[in-house]
Amino acid sequence: MSDFTAKKVVVVGAARQGLALSRFLVRRGAQVFLTDARPPAELNEAASLAEKLGIAVAFGSHPLELLDGANLVCLSGGVSPTIPLVQEAQRRSIPLSNDSQIFLEECPAQVIGITGSAGKTTTTSLVGLMARKHFEMKNLPNRAWVGGNIGTPLIDEVDEMREDDLAVVELSSFQLELMTRSPQVAAILNITPNHLDRHASMAAYTAAKANILRFQHAGDVAVLNRDDAGAWALAEQAKTDILSFGLRQPPAHQSGTYIEGDWIWLQIGRERLKMLPTEWIQLRGSHNLMNVVAACAIAAGATLALPAIQTAVEEFQGVPHRLEFVRRFNGADWYNDSIATAPERTIAAIQAFNQPIILLLGGRDKNLPWEKLADLVRRKVSRVVLFGEAADLIAEAIGPRRPGQFLKSVQKCETLHEAVKIAASQAGEGDVVLLSPGGTSFDAFKDFEERGEAFKNWVNAL
Repeated sequence: MSDFTAKKVVVVGAARQGLALSRFLVRRGAQVFLTDARPPAELNEAASLAEKLGIAVAFGSHPLELLDGANLVCLSGGVSPTIPLVQEAQRRSIPLSNDSQIFLEECPAQVIGITGSAGKTTTTSLVGLMARKHFEMKNLPNRAWVGGNIGTPLIDEVDEMREDDLAVVELSSFQLELMTRSPQVAAILNITPNHLDRHASMAAYTAAKANILRFQHAGDVAVLNRDDAGAWALAEQAKTDILSFGLRQPPAHQSGTYIEGDWIWLQIGRERLKMLPTEWIQLRGSHNLMNVVAACAIAAGATLALPAIQTAVEEFQGVPHRLEFVRRFNGADWYNDSIATAPERTIAAIQAFNQPIILLLGGRDKNLPWEKLADLVRRKVSRVVLFGEAADLIAEAIGPRRPGQFLKSVQKCETLHEAVKIAASQAGEGDVVLLSPGGTSFDAFKDFEERGEAFKNWVNAL
């Protein structure tokens, strides 16, 4: 839909994405109906915006009569397509969309889209910095816009964008499962089990991720992780050139980034280019090394200047709540990795350290396997403090202490605040205290960011 004038659009979900889309639709002359299943007492910001813009609201439920006369139904990322309102919309053949789909339809600039089970935000933020440096170094008035599933939903800013700008967008599986348009540069960092509490199966989850490639055109670029089986299996679905990334040099007929010696290299056909030394990378962990190699491939696919890529890597200090150093207390270093809402992400965090680790694990389970993490915990973690809804489930996966294993103790408590106090009583000189929960925050917090901020406040108050 390109003309929203006088069209009835139902926006489902009154959080960040839904509110941004509502503002856009009102600007374009649509008749907007905003609905959210949460009680009105939790939706003061949405109610205020709706009153200001003349948006009709239905809070506390999703009444089916909202669909009467509707031309379009738009879902926020947190809204499942299986809810009755959406199922009825499909039965009535009312088109479905979301803020990201409409952004891609409306954006005049080139778009880089980045998805994956882990590393999306770090990679998106780094590529955004590379793009900003590119325009600065060339003394161009163009702007790099960064957002999507992080920061500002870019639908809020699409009317300010120009043809020579560049938009760098993080896309989640929730957004992608409805989308029928792909960005010009589309990157899949990895595909590992995640969000299986929302997607019916790994096949459904993978199919959602694949939408970032499915609608590309000739001249576009697909960026895939050739070291990740899930991402690389989608190479056969790519309809355009592939620029891959991985730790080792790609075959001679492939183009991509890789590591050789202490350098990141770019191979294009038979040409090889030294991009930058790995010692310039400021981020911890092998997973972040891969994020940088991925960012270099994406930047090359978008033809960003090498000096801009190099400068951005040198300056990039990371993103909050992702292996974020909080403080040193009684000789122990405390790290906030609240973004780790799946066991695979916690595994990557553990592998970033060689010191004894006191690990804070818990939150809400997403129907993901814990066995691989439990095995690593027994071999490499000194002590575990479990908290939240998933504490018993994780304790069962770790099992009783076994002779000869590195793990000394597992202790359970109700809340993250209690877990911080227990960890503080256990930690000593040379230890790392790591919040890398493996579960979502929704049993106690609004999101992983609120959980991470609370953790930092409690640690800084010790």
